[in-house]
Amino acid sequence: MSKALKHLIPDNFLNEYWQKKPLLIRQAIPDFVSPLSADELAGLSLEEEVESRLILEKGETPWELRHGPFTEETFSSLPESHWTLLVQAVDHWVPEVHELLEYFRFLPSWRLEDIMISYASDGGNVGPHYDQFDVFLIQAEGKRRWQIGPLYNDQTPMVENTSLHILSEFNVLEDYVLEPGDMLYLPPGVGHHGVAEGECMTISVGFRAPSHRDILMQFTDFVSDQLSESLRYSDAGQQPVSNPGRIDEQAIDRIQAVLRQYTEDRNLIVQWFGSAMTQTKHPQDSEDTIEQWSELISEFSACNLRVNEGSRIAFYEGSSSVVFVDGEYQQCNNKQLLIYAEKLGRTQYLPSENWTSCVDPESQKWLLALVNQGSLYPEEAS
Repeated sequence: MSKALKHLIPDNFLNEYWQKKPLLIRQAIPDFVSPLSADELAGLSLEEEVESRLILEKGETPWELRHGPFTEETFSSLPESHWTLLVQAVDHWVPEVHELLEYFRFLPSWRLEDIMISYASDGGNVGPHYDQFDVFLIQAEGKRRWQIGPLYNDQTPMVENTSLHILSEFNVLEDYVLEPGDMLYLPPGVGHHGVAEGECMTISVGFRAPSHRDILMQFTDFVSDQLSESLRYSDAGQQPVSNPGRIDEQAIDRIQAVLRQYTEDRNLIVQWFGSAMTQTKHPQDSEDTIEQWSELISEFSACNLRVNEGSRIAFYEGSSSVVFVDGEYQQCNNKQLLIYAEKLGRTQYLPSENWTSCVDPESQKWLLALVNQGSLYPEEAS
């Protein structure tokens, strides 16, 4: 069951603030307790498969950036202040962090990027900057001062000689100190600068927004992978030309017709978009392979089937319905499979009595495949 953020009414928030202006909510999650400690966060950054970074404001170079995985010696050699550890996709590795997504179920789950958690020593920060995506900043431990600025873009001057995108000039419009349970929403482009007041931890819930450049590149790649080399530019009916160097309007019309053939194919766009928006940061896997549906029933009939914390499931219901799991799509040829996809999208699990009663062969094959690839896992029913 989804949880509600205090003092946030989804309809009002989406109408007045979403992608429009910042919003500070005091005690959005009252009596908040961080789902993991600073030591546990540091422990994650030691793992090879976990994406992590360290930013030292006063390192060997100004705004020194280091990439993980790190070692215990890394942390023992850090200065006392002005450094930050950032760990991406913590929701993939820590179920208690993944549960925080229940507060944001009023937004499409396929828009979610990940949950990043940062630990900062006193004075730790990553410089004034802006993001290209929506982000909710939840204060988990300690205090952080957030200064909010105006909108910036890729024409804004940046600090030189660093790989970080730090604003060289930053105008402060608002100034807040956040404590555990407080939450700050920032739309894309809004400048912000967060500085730890003592040690602190901040949880960032980010939402992906592909650029127009990425949309065009990824869609054309998706389409081209499906096309035969035999499909070529054709100009049957070409008339004699007065100047062979001239590109005439008819040639451009033919090219536009080729492009329009694919960009106006709604089913093709659905297949690409759903696949792109359910791509995962880390491939899922399962330790064992279950060969038969009867074997799954025999071993796990008392269990719910839950969506893996790192998996993404979505569906499209139209003239041709499609389900998407971890970047792969499948045409939905019957209502039962779509019902399961809808249930998983809404609640993130299938109750034992729900999936074990399935008699549809296509749905059985789909669920079994998801279990074997690690997208679903059996969870003991409470």
